[in-house]
Amino acid sequence: MLGGKNQGIAMMDKKILVIGLGAVLALGTLGFNWIEAVLPTVEAHGVQAQLQSRFVRIEDETFNRQSLQTGETLCLSGQFVSLVERDMRAWNSIFSESTNAGNRWEILSRDPPGNVFDLPGNSVVPYEICAKALEPGLYHVHTQLNVAQVGPGLGPGQTVVVDGEYIVKEIPYVNIAYQSIIIGVGYVITFATRPWQVI
Repeated sequence: MLGGKNQGIAMMDKKILVIGLGAVLALGTLGFNWIEAVLPTVEAHGVQAQLQSRFVRIEDETFNRQSLQTGETLCLSGQFVSLVERDMRAWNSIFSESTNAGNRWEILSRDPPGNVFDLPGNSVVPYEICAKALEPGLYHVHTQLNVAQVGPGLGPGQTVVVDGEYIVKEIPYVNIAYQSIIIGVGYVITFATRPWQVI
């Protein structure tokens, strides 16, 4: 009699398992659109706080505009605050996330000028980066500061709307060929001098 009761429970467990699996498969074939109707959508992105807090902080990040047309200029300004005593080498840029796959900006000017600059220890360095918008879209734009031997960090950022037509820039094939040759030479030197470390 006890054995019959255990078999009945086992059959009930199997039925629940089959019904549950069927429900999951049915919902899976319907798609997950019903989840979006029930649960609110949440979007976020990470800002690398480690660089911001331990080495350099990007302060007073401001934008000259929140909306623009393609071909117009967006300028980000603020200051880099060094939180360490040692001097560092750094370069600044623009980091943007968007709803389209483009993310295209053409850097027009940087202050401090040049690609790489010195960031003295315990100093405050004002900056400005200006870029021309090449593609329409909704962007979340940040100041990006890359510090040698440390890594990148981002400012708080702001949403920027770009309207207008796409601006197509010619591909600099000469630069691509030059960079490919330099990379190839680097690989040859690496294989020739340290073949055991490449594998």
